[in-house]
Amino acid sequence: MMLAPDFLHWLDYEPYSLDSTSKQKVMLEAMRQLIQWHAEQCLGYQQVIQALQVEPSRLERLEDVPYLPVRLFKEFDLLSIPRDDVFKTMTSSGTSGQQVSKIFLDKATASLQTKVLSRLMTDLLGKKRIPMLVIDSPSVLKDRLAFSARGAGILGFSMFGLDVTYALNNDMQLDISAVNSFIERHCEGPIFVFGFTFMIWQYLVQSLLKSNSRLALDRAILLHGGGWKKLQDQMVDNNQFKEMLKYVAGLTQVINYYGMVEQTGSLYMECREGHLHAPVFSDVIVRRVDDFKPAAHGEEGVIEVLSILPRSYPGHALLTEDRGVILGEDDCPCGRLGKYFHVHGRLTQAEVRGCSDTHDASF
Repeated sequence: MMLAPDFLHWLDYEPYSLDSTSKQKVMLEAMRQLIQWHAEQCLGYQQVIQALQVEPSRLERLEDVPYLPVRLFKEFDLLSIPRDDVFKTMTSSGTSGQQVSKIFLDKATASLQTKVLSRLMTDLLGKKRIPMLVIDSPSVLKDRLAFSARGAGILGFSMFGLDVTYALNNDMQLDISAVNSFIERHCEGPIFVFGFTFMIWQYLVQSLLKSNSRLALDRAILLHGGGWKKLQDQMVDNNQFKEMLKYVAGLTQVINYYGMVEQTGSLYMECREGHLHAPVFSDVIVRRVDDFKPAAHGEEGVIEVLSILPRSYPGHALLTEDRGVILGEDDCPCGRLGKYFHVHGRLTQAEVRGCSDTHDASF
């Protein structure tokens, strides 16, 4: 039996430092190790690999790595560790009555996720912790052993903040006095603001507009992600989102990220050009919806994400339920190496069912 893959040496890489040739080589070797590991440790994943007749050592491209539809984590408990080794269980966000993904972490996987997130955040904020304003309520952190996506995100990013202050009270109302007091305490230096996209729009922007109030957050960096579907339903795009935050709070550094609870710690940050970037620890492939073959750059399809982080569960190659397009690789004007892309929204339910059918029969 093989030892669990250990990718701590990846922390020596700068987050956006590998060109396409170098990354293909090291990422493919990591994927081979993870396929072998999960096939030995997780019966459900083993059935998939056997049904597809996959031999890890013979895989020649990242596009050849077998993927799982992300919704399988809503329908099955997929673990590559003994249940007694589960350190934390993560759940995806979902409305009442919806199934949610369950992701099981051991201490080693959670530790690697934290270390990689630290490398990404250091690239964004620098090495020092700075005052942090969270656009959410502290009540979201009730259960520290079973986190929702919101709770996990807040707790994870809070490690990079000082004087962590919540902008909303337990009734989900904007506490304007607490926010202004926080700003006054830290008016001389940078401020880190974090929240989920829809929460920021609904509880910060709309509340400030309704009360005709303004905040002095011109020195702040705001990081946000998730919840775009609700904004798109309201005909609010990324540019409008940024314009309104500048209007109500003076924010000029507003950075979107793409990520999911099924690959916690693997984040795709937006650069100054407005492009999402794949760091060295993960990668993105866009596949055509009709035949799931890799799409060309500039061609829209369903997004697949790969990550070196999942060791306690087989989440290293996942077909998401999002549509997107790869814009290029190694040539973004911002200077970062790697693929850069846009997310266009969610797949339709018919398309989602089609994606799931690619592997459901194997279980």
